[in-house]
Amino acid sequence: MVDWWKKLTGELIDIVEYPGGGAGDARTELVHRFERYQNEIKNGAQLVVREGQVAIFVDQGRIADVFKPGMVKLTTSNLPILSTLRGWKYGFESPFKAEVYFVKTTQFTDLKWGTMNPVMRRDPEFGPVRLRAFGTYAMRVTDAAALMKEIVGPSAHFTVDGVMEQLRNIIVSRFSDKLGEAAIPMLDLAGKYDELAELVGTRIRPEFNGYGLELMKLLIENISLPPEVEAALDRRSSMGIVGNLQGYTQMAAADAMLAAAKNPGGAGQSMGVGLGLLMGQQVGGIAMNAGNAGSPPPMPNAGGYFVAIGGAQSGPFDAAGLSGLAREGRLKGDTLVWRAGMAGWAAASTMGDLSGALGAVPPPLPPNG
Repeated sequence: MVDWWKKLTGELIDIVEYPGGGAGDARTELVHRFERYQNEIKNGAQLVVREGQVAIFVDQGRIADVFKPGMVKLTTSNLPILSTLRGWKYGFESPFKAEVYFVKTTQFTDLKWGTMNPVMRRDPEFGPVRLRAFGTYAMRVTDAAALMKEIVGPSAHFTVDGVMEQLRNIIVSRFSDKLGEAAIPMLDLAGKYDELAELVGTRIRPEFNGYGLELMKLLIENISLPPEVEAALDRRSSMGIVGNLQGYTQMAAADAMLAAAKNPGGAGQSMGVGLGLLMGQQVGGIAMNAGNAGSPPPMPNAGGYFVAIGGAQSGPFDAAGLSGLAREGRLKGDTLVWRAGMAGWAAASTMGDLSGALGAVPPPLPPNG
């Protein structure tokens, strides 16, 4: 008889509490069901709810009473809903049955979100682009009863991982909407992360509240382009820095030669010599361009004529030189001339572009009379 009574009293619970650290990772544990024999709780038992917890009593699948942090003696006076459901009108003395769930209400931080697939948007400068984004958020339980109804159900042990997928889908969907509505140029996005995160957070907070959760903070850590688009953008930036395609090509050739020159053996030495020649040519070209920067280009066909004078070839002469020869009488209409591109020598009078030089000869003086 005594052994039977000890067994019975041992099975009845007189303290209901959960200090944490149960099954699974305590850092991600969201809901824990208090386990005991046949769900029986002794009349007058002490309920202990720690800071960062709430306790929920469930009767046959229906949420009854919810307790905040503190110590409570379980009687009909502080179990009004459960007493009504059980029909306890005048108190009770025997053990009662109810499921007890402890829900964690402290913040869960550094929760990850990110786009599984690229988000398409139209950029004013680059046209259609595909963007990926990721970040973190923090949340906590504010309505344990709503969380139990909407998410947890009858689970004996529930972690934050069980709701993260749904929350991630909400964040990504609303992020895509707000990214399109904001119409921020792609190159300006890096300076708008905080503003965009605030827009997204304002949009999704009511949806979190519907699950009994509160969004504490949402952060956007990065918005990026596909690798091939980033590579093309890098090339474009490099061309912008060097100023033109010719300079970019020369820079790329020089980089390739430098890399090859570092390799031991004949190939590296040859490339080193080639690099030296290339640099010499570039330096010489720069110096020549600098020296001729203030000089105009030569006149077309200037200095192009050879002239037959005294049976010998002279020249070539430019326009000024030809005019001088005409004034001296050494260039006349029947004087033979030649320049590059002519099949043979021809009289100066047949060359239209020499009419100016021949016309510079003054007419003969009139006879004295």
